[in-house]
Amino acid sequence: MHRLTLQSIGFALAAAMASAAVHAQTGYPAKPITLVVAFAAGGDSDLSGRNLAQHAQKYLNNQPIVVVNRVGASGQIGSMATRTAPADGYTLLAARIASHAILPAMDSKTPYKWNDFTMISLLELNPFVCVVPRAAPWKTMADLIDAMRKQPGKLNFSTSGVGTVQNLGVQYLFSVVGLPKDAAVGIHYKGGGEVTTSLLGGQVQFACNNLTTIYPHIKAGVFRALMVTTPERLKDLPEVPTARELGWPEMEKITGWTALIGPPGLPKEVTERWAEVMQKLALDPDWLAGNVKLTGIPAIRSAAQTEQFMREQYELYEKIAISLGVRQ
Repeated sequence: MHRLTLQSIGFALAAAMASAAVHAQTGYPAKPITLVVAFAAGGDSDLSGRNLAQHAQKYLNNQPIVVVNRVGASGQIGSMATRTAPADGYTLLAARIASHAILPAMDSKTPYKWNDFTMISLLELNPFVCVVPRAAPWKTMADLIDAMRKQPGKLNFSTSGVGTVQNLGVQYLFSVVGLPKDAAVGIHYKGGGEVTTSLLGGQVQFACNNLTTIYPHIKAGVFRALMVTTPERLKDLPEVPTARELGWPEMEKITGWTALIGPPGLPKEVTERWAEVMQKLALDPDWLAGNVKLTGIPAIRSAAQTEQFMREQYELYEKIAISLGVRQ
């Protein structure tokens, strides 16, 4: 009897150990994670997503994070691919301002709402900066605004479309400083690269864009930066005043950003695991260095804070779109 009891205990322990081993093997993540980027390779969201993928996997059982670019329809294709993916944590999305604030705010027919997802964390902010060619006569933002005030519609600025931060950010600036919406003419190009080349070629007189895209030209002395929308001056551009210093703190709302989100209904196990990863990533010197390289500002936040931030961004661009009469 005693021998049978010991034997039974042995079987029970073996079963428990086997169960624990299986649990450890199947704990999230137990296989590679797909990180969908809804925009082309080389863009802000792509670079941010790859920086995350490279450095977060060491906190996730060393499971690979595979970046997949699902491009098209202003981010709708990649976003919907994530929206309809299984809610198991193995398909996530690098959400971008264009796809999750501007697009749903401007177009009521967007097939998803900005909050039809499980929020995980904000990743980084991309400073918004206004620039002119180095040879331009305007030395300060006040000079440029004064020129538009005196001769409305004479100057042109470049954008990559009506529903982009390059256009809506400038239009918001006009409202903040008291200029009419036609104070300057927006010339719309196919992409961010053309926004820069049009300024280089003299087709437009100024542009406002995320710093990542135009930083090399500022550092090379080709462009003169007149204003950044960060609360404090940027370390790499200490001579450029902030919008707050110039008397327009409202402009701090205009900033590029990327967030990590997933399909609706992600399990608690997944969200808690990613919350732990984000806390570690916020202190990870390699991930932080990657942000510096991309001229991004690290902005890890809780899921609740991320949702609040995205809500404020959506409401901001909805208000701008309505004021411009471009909301569909």
